[in-house]
Amino acid sequence: MADHGQSLFGEVLLKLGLVTRPQLEEALKLQQVTGQRVGEALLSLNYVTRDQLKGALLESLGLSDEMATGKPRLGELLLGLKYVTQEQVDEAMQQQRRDGRKLGEILVEQGACTFKQIYEALSLQTRGTETKLPRPSGKRRVLVVDDSPLARAFVQNGLEEKGYEVVCFEDPVVVLDQVTELKPNIVLSDLEMPGMDGAELCRRLKDGPARAIPVIILTANDTEAQRVGGLRAGADDYVSKSASMDELSARIESVVRRTAETERMRKLFARYTSDAVVEEILKRPGEIVLTGEKREATLLFADIRNFTAMSETLKPEEVVAVLNVVLARLADAVLTCGGTLDKFLGDGLMAVFGAPVRREDDALHALQAAEMMMEAVRDLNAQGQAEQRAGRRRFPPEDLSLGVGINTGPVVAGNVGSEARTEYTCIGDAVNVAARLCALAGPGEILVGVRTREVIGGGARFEDLPPVRLKGKANPVPLYRAQWGYLAGM
Repeated sequence: MADHGQSLFGEVLLKLGLVTRPQLEEALKLQQVTGQRVGEALLSLNYVTRDQLKGALLESLGLSDEMATGKPRLGELLLGLKYVTQEQVDEAMQQQRRDGRKLGEILVEQGACTFKQIYEALSLQTRGTETKLPRPSGKRRVLVVDDSPLARAFVQNGLEEKGYEVVCFEDPVVVLDQVTELKPNIVLSDLEMPGMDGAELCRRLKDGPARAIPVIILTANDTEAQRVGGLRAGADDYVSKSASMDELSARIESVVRRTAETERMRKLFARYTSDAVVEEILKRPGEIVLTGEKREATLLFADIRNFTAMSETLKPEEVVAVLNVVLARLADAVLTCGGTLDKFLGDGLMAVFGAPVRREDDALHALQAAEMMMEAVRDLNAQGQAEQRAGRRRFPPEDLSLGVGINTGPVVAGNVGSEARTEYTCIGDAVNVAARLCALAGPGEILVGVRTREVIGGGARFEDLPPVRLKGKANPVPLYRAQWGYLAGM
């Protein structure tokens, strides 16, 4: 068994690249003469160092310096924290096998990470990473993060007396791992902590799936620079540790209420408009009126021509498949150009540019969206034709065409509906005119009202058409056709 064990140990040395086959064979011959272990023989031949033998021994047992006590490997922790790449770890481990130094020391020397990041990873090895999840209590759940046991206990006792459910953590990294499962109403974090400080914890929370959870920074050193640093990291508020528990409780309630309103607005508009517009709404909530406001906006209606006739030849599931693909492309054009998707209308849609967020070039963005829609339909037709030429079943089954109407004018914008269902929309004569222009538009046509043409300018880009009589209008309405390629040179 001893000889077999020595042979296995020699194979480990070979695998690690610490010795060559001839060097190992020479050591085995020396072992037979002197009775030494193979490692001692290699030492006497100056082929390895004692530190290299120690590392190889741990490796032969399925361990490493970091695993000898059952702890996670340092390299794996650094990878998990995204401080290093796999290539950097592999390179450092090769160097470690050559000179026997600590892995963290080599990674820092190579510039792969910092000593602070090494400290953070090592702190994970010495702390437990499992926290028993509390049962739902119906109370607001507060996560308290502080490396001081005394500070944690003080905040926990005070907030529990105020009726909160409190879960405490010493390690910010564990918070990042468990925050989505714990679903707290708010996180209170100390600012000055070893490894990852409160500002960095806040920054990572706001950049991840828990971005909607508010964060209050707690600190004993209430300096302006620290307040600014915490707020720039995304903190929702900043409270001195010297504040009373009544003040802290009041701050928590204020932040939670504010966050709840922000999330309500985010969910309301995320279905209708682009992320950029949603963020603009949230940045200036006092300027955005949702209950009803008269303003000028540009309305866009788009409709697939002859879709009803084509759908009569298709199975119901095929009709839905075509509609989903086409309407998704049209909606993407609206969101890309900063518009608000008001509603889908069977085989078409209605979009608004200028509500709830108003810009100087809303009409231009509406025209840009219309041209993107035309290009999207043309691309779908080309795709279907290519599939047909290749002998495959084409999709869409026939060439599609689109008609678009755009009109600018005063509307009333706001939430309309009942308690059971409410939607943000626009109503007014300008909306009706845009819908009727869309109905008049032929395949591949973008018809534009007079105010839209005035706002955009560049009369040569539009073709004058004879005025038309529209339902509900006493006088004929001026009409213009947008020339394709209007935006090509811009």
